[in-house]
Amino acid sequence: MPVKPVIRSAMPADFEQWLPLWEGYNSFYERRVPGEVTRITWARFFDVYEPMHAVVAERDGRLVGLVHYLFHRNTAMLAPVCYLQDLYTAAEMRGQGVGRALIEAVYERAQEAGSPRVYWMTQESNATARRLYDQVAERSGFIQYRRQL
Repeated sequence: MPVKPVIRSAMPADFEQWLPLWEGYNSFYERRVPGEVTRITWARFFDVYEPMHAVVAERDGRLVGLVHYLFHRNTAMLAPVCYLQDLYTAAEMRGQGVGRALIEAVYERAQEAGSPRVYWMTQESNATARRLYDQVAERSGFIQYRRQL
């Protein structure tokens, strides 16, 4: 039986192991994130004035997953809601509960912060992830629209 990963907040010393996971996530979604944005994003996770957070899954001293989330205001609620922005598990760890454990960690942290909701988006074609998401949350029925500026 595989050893369950340790789920914990990211630490500054994790950068070198976090980076390949981050790059894998960006590659999966076919997006290019400039190095400067990556460095600033990483720094925001450790800035007490930023609402952005990072949690990692670690197994045998190696990072095998990440989740990033942030809190923001909402016009229909008093407490900030939690947006789970990025979730990624190393390919060899998929199907072993890492993604679920990372989502649950965000739920716990959001609840501790008094947030009434956690939400996220995924691509419609991401069938593998959607099977998990259908088990741990409900679909909102909303469709995202956007315009690049």
